[in-house]
Amino acid sequence: MNHFSLTPFDFHPQTRVVYGTGVINRLGELVQELDGKKVFLVTDKGLAEAGHAQHAVDVLDDAGLNVTVYSEVHCNPTTEDVDTALEVARKAKVDLIVGLGGGSSMDCAKGVNFLLTNGGKMQDYWGVGKATKPMLPMIAVPTTAGTGSEAQSFALISDAKTHVKMACGDKKAACKVAVLDPELTTSMPSTVAAATGIDAISHAIETYVTKPRNSISQLFSRQAWQLLSHAFPIVFEDPANLDARGAMLLGAHYAGMAIENSMLGATHALANPLTAHHDLTHGVAIGVMLPHVIRFNGSSVGRLYGDVASDAGLCDATDPAAPQLLADFVTKLVRCANSPTTLQECEIPAEQIATFAADATKQWTGTFNPRSLEQTDFQELYECAMSNVSCS
Repeated sequence: MNHFSLTPFDFHPQTRVVYGTGVINRLGELVQELDGKKVFLVTDKGLAEAGHAQHAVDVLDDAGLNVTVYSEVHCNPTTEDVDTALEVARKAKVDLIVGLGGGSSMDCAKGVNFLLTNGGKMQDYWGVGKATKPMLPMIAVPTTAGTGSEAQSFALISDAKTHVKMACGDKKAACKVAVLDPELTTSMPSTVAAATGIDAISHAIETYVTKPRNSISQLFSRQAWQLLSHAFPIVFEDPANLDARGAMLLGAHYAGMAIENSMLGATHALANPLTAHHDLTHGVAIGVMLPHVIRFNGSSVGRLYGDVASDAGLCDATDPAAPQLLADFVTKLVRCANSPTTLQECEIPAEQIATFAADATKQWTGTFNPRSLEQTDFQELYECAMSNVSCS
């Protein structure tokens, strides 16, 4: 009897990972190894004020490199953010890009890379594999344990006019190096740590069950979940715990690698309209919607959720109650971070649910969900999330 059920896959890692406390100090040598001389450092004002950007500049200066800093990235970057940064990069004639910050900084940096090397506008790259020319080498330095963008070849950029979030993917956009330094995450406010950590947790859970899942993606998904689910509460109990910070950062990276190989699901399809219409923080929206999606998917992938629930010590992997127990556990994690668990708490108006549901059906990630959804399903999930009522 064949006890193995291995899905075919094509695993092609393109990003070198440098992990450890203090590895930010190797940034100069890493740039030099890629023959960079004129560096474009993309970050945000908060990180500039926290001193992280200046630290990176000092390291690059010490290596004799020319550095141009752009620190005006906004949360959930739009095409306007990319265009503004692009103008600065063009004038500086840069030959290497460093994205320092959370997913927003890294996405904006990738967006600049698309346009600087291939021309046109971001809308031209919505989809996969639409860049025809080589891109500049990019180094990602995440300062949050969340998106895992440093492990992905996608830039998530919102259209400034329509507010639609575009996933622009191309293997040429993958970072050459990811610098994972736990010390850089200690300056995060607790609200940011909560939102980004919840996002990473959702990546681990969703990638484990998506339709394109395979042996490699699930390997990363499960390792990510084991790190994240145990470290997440510790970060809030003991914010200075570098071991827990490191586990969160590495877990988020593993989850990002899983996304690169299996995509995401309905939780992200549901979250994006909430961010687009009400500027609700992405991780907050994810935390509200994820438990409901787990319950919804339970009839299709309950056994897989059993693996995840078992890893968290919730039940045996074969327990039919695993999806419900896992959903409840996720809600508990969200609560321990003092993040909302209902749309009501987020002051989302119930009368707009139909609009959100229509928009959710257009989200690419929803197509990878293990259980197919119609617009009525999205609407029911939003309705259940208004006051945390269990959906069918």
